[in-house]
Amino acid sequence: MLRELNIQLLDGSRQTLRLTGQRVCLGRAADNDLAYPDDPVLSRRHMVVDFDGSDYFVEDLRSKNGTTLNGVKLEERRKLQLGDRVVAGRATLVYDDAAAAEHTVVFVPEDDTIQGTVSTDLKQALGPDGAGLQAALGSPVFGGMSRMQALLDAGRELDGHRPLPELFETILELAVSSVGARRGVVMTLENGELTPRTARGDNFRMSSSVRDQVMRERRSLLIGDTSTDDALRGSMTILQQGVKSLIAVPLQTADAVIGLLYVDSPDLFRPFTADDLTLLTVMANIAAVRIESSLLAEERKANEKMAEDLRRAAEIQRNLLPHVAPLVHGLDIHGYSMPCRSVGGDYYDFIRMPGGKLGVIVGDVAGKGMPAALMMSSLQARVQMLAEEGGGVAALVSRLNRGVAANCPGNRFITFFMAIVTPETGNLEYCNAGHNPPWLVRAAGNVEALETGGPVLGILPQAPFLAGSATLEPGDALLLFSDGAPEARSADDEEFGDDRLLQELQTRAGSGAREIVQGMTEALERFMGTAAAVDDVTLVAVKRAV
Repeated sequence: MLRELNIQLLDGSRQTLRLTGQRVCLGRAADNDLAYPDDPVLSRRHMVVDFDGSDYFVEDLRSKNGTTLNGVKLEERRKLQLGDRVVAGRATLVYDDAAAAEHTVVFVPEDDTIQGTVSTDLKQALGPDGAGLQAALGSPVFGGMSRMQALLDAGRELDGHRPLPELFETILELAVSSVGARRGVVMTLENGELTPRTARGDNFRMSSSVRDQVMRERRSLLIGDTSTDDALRGSMTILQQGVKSLIAVPLQTADAVIGLLYVDSPDLFRPFTADDLTLLTVMANIAAVRIESSLLAEERKANEKMAEDLRRAAEIQRNLLPHVAPLVHGLDIHGYSMPCRSVGGDYYDFIRMPGGKLGVIVGDVAGKGMPAALMMSSLQARVQMLAEEGGGVAALVSRLNRGVAANCPGNRFITFFMAIVTPETGNLEYCNAGHNPPWLVRAAGNVEALETGGPVLGILPQAPFLAGSATLEPGDALLLFSDGAPEARSADDEEFGDDRLLQELQTRAGSGAREIVQGMTEALERFMGTAAAVDDVTLVAVKRAV
């Protein structure tokens, strides 16, 4: 028994879930099998479809807004029947036979050239000054509706703000009713493939040559009587479907063909005519323009929502980073971080440690954007939790690495540096996990790179980490940075580089921490000019007072 759930959302998106005896839970929470976190109507765990060994059942999980089965509120666990429609929040789930659903439309190659076909295109259908269309509209009526009325109805019905699923239904209903078709299907191009969006009837078997002429040549095709054509009379495509008359027209905008409208009929008492072909060609053009407009509107709405989500995420991320550096007697501290996108994967922090010590941290999650930002926030929480446990820096980084490795995706890793500073003495214990080595610039001008540590976090859970040590003497300056600083590029694609970064640091090492960071930031901006940032940039300076 092959069954599936065909899921349609209010925004017109669709997905299919093959049922293989598993339990399927739907709701807002991320751990649901079908998770829709942006649907405010759903409860965290809203409903479930489960299997008892022979049948599938649907059950509402005491959701706040309820679940309906075929339009009736679901009060108890109910057995699902083929074709049942379950509505939960903004999602509609149709329980169906998977084998049948897979073959809604099959394109079948024909060995012979199809003859006896009437074809036209949009220009021919309209004719000079619309004369062709006027002639078609003046032809006899079908089913009590004139073609003029059908076209006016199409313009009125499609001139609105319907959701895409409803728009597709309306287009098909107008097409089927206006020419007296028995079946029909509307398909649009999705990732280069024709995908059914709505259908009246099922298991369509369509000639691939018909499809290709419609899509590639922008031709509308009519076969008024399949039995009069030598190729089609023996075609399995036609015999299996009982098709006597068919029309296929492109959903064509000014710039492209975005889909296909197909109708057919087993009735030879009233076969489709050339005027029907003209009407559907023009109607499909109106529909295509409306579909394109709706798609653009939905895309614009989705982009606006994404931009707003990113704005909020950026605000949250800014609040995770230190607003101001801590006031520590004997130390001058300043930090700066700028993502190359709205959010990023760079992280820096200052943590008060037991015994009055201060933890100074810089991390860099591999990648950019939202995935890196999510890992960054998780990293921050882990570091702060582990810091409360105390202990040496190498042991802390080892515990951090095990935690990151257990939860880090296979294609992600984190470079990390942590120093624990004793303000009174300037003693500095550090561990470098694959990060750009910070520079310790002595008051005399010589430079030390802090390299001791181990590999990046998240790859080898049992990797050993060593602690290094140094002393921050009065007048010394320590600079921690992410790779976005030396890898910044100019408009001529020249890299800023470690040497230039170190030179800028040495030039400003006698200044305060804020002046060091601000000066180096300005130097990077001057170097980049009009070039866009390619990576997040983080700079942290620690200066010991003289």
